[in-house]
Amino acid sequence: MTLQIIKPVIKQVTTLLLALLTSALVNAGPIDTYQFPDEVTKKRFQQLVYELRCPKCQNQNLADSNSMIAVDLRKQVYDMLLEGRSDMEIVNFMVERYGDYVLYKPKVTAATYLLWFGPIGFIIIGGIIIAIFVRKSNTKTQPLTAEQQRQLDDILNE
Repeated sequence: MTLQIIKPVIKQVTTLLLALLTSALVNAGPIDTYQFPDEVTKKRFQQLVYELRCPKCQNQNLADSNSMIAVDLRKQVYDMLLEGRSDMEIVNFMVERYGDYVLYKPKVTAATYLLWFGPIGFIIIGGIIIAIFVRKSNTKTQPLTAEQQRQLDDILNE
């Protein structure tokens, strides 16, 4: 009798826990609604938030990230655009504040030479190594002596 009472209760508790768990997994981020004075400013905003990386996220730009810092930075970019700042001034502000990490396309500096030119260097080094191995494998073989040729003919004729 008690088992008949407990089964519906367990089913209801399980359903409630499942509903709570799935609702906790929903990630509804805020939607930014900005009013732009013209279409050019809107395009500049969109380009900037796609070019700048979120400082908190591993590999998301400001447009795609829902972190609080990304929301704040989008608002800051919006405010700077309305103040009349140029794209370069906004990018420089972000770099001064967060470092080169916020740029998806980092500048060519002494610190980023390996990033920019490393792949080319690895390809050149790999080509040199392959050329050395190919040359070593193409060593010329010496012709057989008369005695060796006679022995080979005897083996083949048997």
